[in-house]
Amino acid sequence: MISLYGGHTSDLNGDIICLTTHQLYRYKDYFDLLILDEIDAFPFKDNFVLNAFFKRSVKGNYIIMSATPSDELLGEYKKGNNKVVTLFKRYHGKKIPEPSLFVAPKIICYLYLIYKVRKILNENDFPLLVFVPTIEECENLYILLKIFAKQGYLVHSKRKDRAQSIQKFRDNEYRYLVTTSVLERGITLKNLQVIVFNSSSFIYTKEALIQIAGRVGRKIGATDGEVIFIGQRKTEEMVEARATIQDANKSL
Repeated sequence: MISLYGGHTSDLNGDIICLTTHQLYRYKDYFDLLILDEIDAFPFKDNFVLNAFFKRSVKGNYIIMSATPSDELLGEYKKGNNKVVTLFKRYHGKKIPEPSLFVAPKIICYLYLIYKVRKILNENDFPLLVFVPTIEECENLYILLKIFAKQGYLVHSKRKDRAQSIQKFRDNEYRYLVTTSVLERGITLKNLQVIVFNSSSFIYTKEALIQIAGRVGRKIGATDGEVIFIGQRKTEEMVEARATIQDANKSL
């Protein structure tokens, strides 16, 4: 088994190859089976070149996977002989934690956020991610929160210390991180709690909110946790994200 990604391309041959989509250009008509995860995520989503690489490299069958497929995507792949398989159950068999919604004027939202951050950190000693829509909000909210909770930091795409900060969070040196969508996918921590601040922003689609909520409850022995959407108004995206998770849990 080999891994192949930018800066690590010296070995191209293996029985199983784990690679980024950018590296698919090296493999024309090559794979008997190609499995692509997170098809609706950057950089693959809506990228004509990467989609062309993918189709060009398949010799046999392929499987594409997504936690939040759009209706358009599902409709496209239901054509022909393609089969859509739905799996709502996590490997540990427990339900996905369902988000709670807190809607109030802006100043009340800030006060509630401070209250919840302090409560989570002081009562349970759990790690916490606080998501915000933009880099500017990330910087500003961290300036506010560090007055009331000293043990945290911030992460976004323009921070050069991003990798080190995430590792310190994993190592419990930081108790919380204020973050943009850079941590929307891929991070798994035991007892992780999540708050989405300004969840009523147009940036947060239903799919994005579901992905963020999915950070919680992923570990055996810690399958529950808090997911809170804090916004100045109740948006259709917030309501549908919660309803989709509730419907998934009913199918268990």
